[in-house]
Amino acid sequence: MEWQKGDYTISTDSARLDHTAIIAALHETYWAAQRQPTTIVRSLTHSFCFGVYYNQQQIGLARVVTDYAVFAYLADVYILAEHRGHGLGKWLVQTVLAHPDLQGLRRWLLATRNAHGLYAQVGFIPIVSAEPWMEIFNNQA
Repeated sequence: MEWQKGDYTISTDSARLDHTAIIAALHETYWAAQRQPTTIVRSLTHSFCFGVYYNQQQIGLARVVTDYAVFAYLADVYILAEHRGHGLGKWLVQTVLAHPDLQGLRRWLLATRNAHGLYAQVGFIPIVSAEPWMEIFNNQA
């Protein structure tokens, strides 16, 4: 599927993903700077990805890890710095949440250090009770 907004396109066509551009962009983030390129490519291969393109250049991404039935985790959301300030991040997340294959899910999760305001605009709230949640966190992956 594709969505157009001026010169920008969001596409779920995995063949359009520019792995080199994605790896470079993710290596500039606080959450994936140390992630191995092979790990990034594997994560893209096994996720539902939404690429953001300016003309034909990849300038953003959102990756959804999901079973398409009850759960989705929103990850690796970015827009390159030179394209920020045009509402693209909000448009990207709204597009992800509105995708027909992702309707009726019981729970969406994400983790962010600095974009709470963006995600609050589209309905995300802090976890009300973290007590039932547990994790195994591997800082090296």
